Amino acid sequence: MEERKQEDNGFMETFTIEGRNAVIEAFRAGRPIDRVYLLDGCQDGPIMTIRREAKKQDVPIKYVAKERLDQMSETGKHQGVIASAAAYGYAELEDILRRAQEKDEPPFLILLDNIEDPHNLGAIIRTANLAGAHGVVIPKNRAVGLTAVVARTSAGALNYTPVARVTNLAKTIEELKEKGLWFVCADMDGTRMYDLNLKGPIGLVIGSEGEGVGRLVKEKCDMVAAIPMKGDIDSLNASVAAGVMAYEILRQRLDS
Repeated sequence: MEERKQEDNGFMETFTIEGRNAVIEAFRAGRPIDRVYLLDGCQDGPIMTIRREAKKQDVPIKYVAKERLDQMSETGKHQGVIASAAAYGYAELEDILRRAQEKDEPPFLILLDNIEDPHNLGAIIRTANLAGAHGVVIPKNRAVGLTAVVARTSAGALNYTPVARVTNLAKTIEELKEKGLWFVCADMDGTRMYDLNLKGPIGLVIGSEGEGVGRLVKEKCDMVAAIPMKGDIDSLNASVAAGVMAYEILRQRLDS
């Protein structure tokens, strides 16, 4: 077996694959795989083949107990392996930069540090499209991928806004700096966002609700922006924070 599919708005989205042969074939066919769950301690031939394929394609592997696989399985025939497949294919960073070049605009990217809630990711992709961002960048580890829930929450924006997935966000920021981008991350200890120059080629970094932007990623950013708040709590939902910051960047671009 095989694949579990969910129908959404008239098309079929495959997002989990169960069984050894099915997972091996998915890798060999070049399907975008987000993560592989393997039975902890199992080291027979097909499982080792899956491990090699996953490592070759830099796909995260999570070793779990049989009880966990049983809970995840829809078929009861997982054979010790379940793969989580992307509902949409991923873009390359170069695709996003080329998109900006074709529009004759300075690049505007939104980078997400460990966003694990698919509803947040979908909402951010939707905001990215509406605010004129050329693409979204997510890490491979400790982050949700392009699941069916993400696709639905994006309300169609995933068809127009490319999402790239990278191994190391901090290293990616360094590479993009060499191409002329500046980076700003959202953090309540930063400078008020209205007092920052957010024009030109820019990458906006948003962290998870619980932990915010990680230390190593934050150190790579050129600016730290604080969103003014007057309420009784001290933080915004990650997708709302992304929206507020993205629209300040858009406002400054429109004024330039």
